[in-house]
Amino acid sequence: MQRDQNSVPEGEIGAARPGVAKLLLAVDTCGPTGSVALGRLSSGAIEILGQTELEGRSYSATLVSSIAGLLTDAGVRLQDVGAIVAVNGPGSFTGVRVGLSAVKGVAEPSQIPVVAVSRLEVLAWKAGTGSSALDAHRHEVFLRIAGDRLAARELLAGAEELGAIRTGPAKIAVCDEPAAELLKLLWPSTELVVVPAPTAADALALCAARVEARRFVDLALLDAHYLRRSDAEIFGEAAKAQPA
Repeated sequence: MQRDQNSVPEGEIGAARPGVAKLLLAVDTCGPTGSVALGRLSSGAIEILGQTELEGRSYSATLVSSIAGLLTDAGVRLQDVGAIVAVNGPGSFTGVRVGLSAVKGVAEPSQIPVVAVSRLEVLAWKAGTGSSALDAHRHEVFLRIAGDRLAARELLAGAEELGAIRTGPAKIAVCDEPAAELLKLLWPSTELVVVPAPTAADALALCAARVEARRFVDLALLDAHYLRRSDAEIFGEAAKAQPA
């Protein structure tokens, strides 16, 4: 676990007067690695105060303590946080589930409002594109397609689905080699915009305006954005369909 903490003068971080500044926390545990970030929102601008990287496959053991450590390092309390940005997928079933469980556990007692955002949208925003793709394993990608006149849509796509889309986007953001290789093969005319994997700090920057606009989700309805059903669901349905 690696902590990247910007230098902020002691005593300057904390609960600010309403309408002046607001502390925001972000959690992203969807990818092979994850992160939590703390930022200060003021007059529409977000200042990243610190970010902690999380090793994959250990989210359940390190996430809550990493959030606590990030707040402690900044000299603030959980009660000072004005909103939480939750990256709710797509990605690892376990990672997404652990992240959302932690967000609910942190937000509920203090009634902290939550903004939910797709990891695909964060990746596209980071690259300055409307479309993006993430490796979904099994020779598939999690895909975000943004049209000129249509709202962006997200789906799970393999070779068949990608081939059925006759005209791919002019540009698409990628951050991993498997997704890039699949798209090179099936969409040779599409420009791949390669950027580092999205982080919690990126999610904060994207969602700052949504926090100001109070585009919060009902915490009771906050759900994972998987795009793919779990093996347990698929094989469970197959078993039920077999004759006795």
